[in-house]
Amino acid sequence: MEWSIQSRAHECQACGRGFRDKEPLHTLLFDERQAYIRLDVCEACWQAQYSQGANHRRGFVSHWVGVYSPPPPAPAEPIRKETAETLLRKLLERNDPRHVPACFILAVMLERKRILKVKAQSQETGRRVFVYEHPKSGDLFTVPDPGLRLDQLEAVQHDVAHLLEHGLDPVEPPPAQVASAEADPGSCPSEEPRPAESGASGDLPAEPSVEAAVEGGLNEAGGPAGAEDSSPPVAMPEGGASGTVKAGD
Repeated sequence: MEWSIQSRAHECQACGRGFRDKEPLHTLLFDERQAYIRLDVCEACWQAQYSQGANHRRGFVSHWVGVYSPPPPAPAEPIRKETAETLLRKLLERNDPRHVPACFILAVMLERKRILKVKAQSQETGRRVFVYEHPKSGDLFTVPDPGLRLDQLEAVQHDVAHLLEHGLDPVEPPPAQVASAEADPGSCPSEEPRPAESGASGDLPAEPSVEAAVEGGLNEAGGPAGAEDSSPPVAMPEGGASGTVKAGD
């Protein structure tokens, strides 16, 4: 089954009427073998066509009621680091099996921040598949559970922290600028450059720890960087026979 992001419809998918701001709407989720299919309908079409026996239709997975909000205009934002949400969207769009663990960790992080909510889960080829909803936008995220063991989490967290810091396609740094002294040779006598003293820190900032990088991404996604959050960045099971990461508290 392919990973996917399905946006909320802006009109009833049964009668074609456009949804109004704050209008209740019904979302139905169906399993069509290769993908989950969502259907957004208005109250009238729900009562007339789907309220009786919708959960008996072939492939029916779940149903819930939401409130429509028109999408806000896209603001002009400066270039910034990835957030957990923007990174998850990009990884799901690429549909690369190598990113399954990172997608799952990001989804759990966003669920703990109450940015995503689990709407359905099922078993596909021996593993769980979660369907998350973004309540504000109505988008659905289909994320498989890779069944991570506790001894695999550190490597996945490091991968997530690196992606949050540098993005999927990091830009190569520009060549070093010529020193000002070289541009003006008369300002000081020519001399051989001295090697850096052992133990000197230099001007390079210390590389952030994995925990700090992941937590920084969480704060960007779910709140200000200075906001208090007593919960750990990722839900870790305290014990148990399975040893797998579980979505949700």
